[in-house]
Amino acid sequence: MRREAGDRRRILALLRVSWWRGRVRELTARQKDFHARVETRFPVVTGLVDRMVSVNIFDSATRIAAQCFLTAVPLLFVVGAYAPTAVRDQVLASVSAVFGLTGPAKDEVRQAFQPPTDDLRQATGLVGLLMVLLSATAVSRAVQRLCRRAWLMPRTGAKVAPWRWLAWIALWLGALVVQGLLHNGFGRWAGLGFLTILVMQAAMWWWTQHLLLAGVVRWAPLLPGAVITAIAVSCLSVTAHFYMPRALNRALANYGSAGSVFILLSWLIVVCVAVAIGLSAGAVLSQDPFLKHRLGTPTSPPGEAEHG
Repeated sequence: MRREAGDRRRILALLRVSWWRGRVRELTARQKDFHARVETRFPVVTGLVDRMVSVNIFDSATRIAAQCFLTAVPLLFVVGAYAPTAVRDQVLASVSAVFGLTGPAKDEVRQAFQPPTDDLRQATGLVGLLMVLLSATAVSRAVQRLCRRAWLMPRTGAKVAPWRWLAWIALWLGALVVQGLLHNGFGRWAGLGFLTILVMQAAMWWWTQHLLLAGVVRWAPLLPGAVITAIAVSCLSVTAHFYMPRALNRALANYGSAGSVFILLSWLIVVCVAVAIGLSAGAVLSQDPFLKHRLGTPTSPPGEAEHG
């Protein structure tokens, strides 16, 4: 009797396993069928979702944000501290304008941009400044990896010349310096400032893709990603004026500098997520049949060649 009861339980267990396997196969088939129908009716949407998964949006954005915080932000402070007084004041005005800083947060930034003492200059020297600059190229390399993932480029292939990383850092620093003048529309109209920054951001992200992809992709297919990214980043810049001053001042009052670090890093992650989504969406849109023939987008993922 016990043996028969045991055999009966094993048979029932096998039947349950077989039933669940059948259910899993059925659900998998339905999911594939649903995906095929959606892909047929909405190819851009499914292509965008698939591209987001392949790019690994949040992982890429977090890496770029971390590199910005660890290397690019110190470089900004070093440039602001060692640059001439006029340049230092303009960098401070631009940073304050971009984030809408007021009160204690603005005082902290102003203190960070104070020129170093003679002892500190001798301790760091030219070699130290060059090391900070070279470390900042980690941001360029992270953005380059994002662009290559967005365009489904293989990892193997020729490397981009290092001068392109340095050129990207130099031009973005220059763009940040002049943003203080652009935000208020040169003192005329704030809306003019927003439109000017929007155009500048589009041009910068257009050029960024072309530079860091070493010209493998032609200019025209890169335009949708540049426009989408510029709109997203510009809208976040407007949002920063309402969120960042209050958040930074509250964090400084409650937790000191550690609190401001958390706020700044969180905001950088949000901005980098917007950039990753914008570049990926642009790559997908440029491969849509409607835009593909007009922009001359390559049919297959761009290959890689030696580029200096």
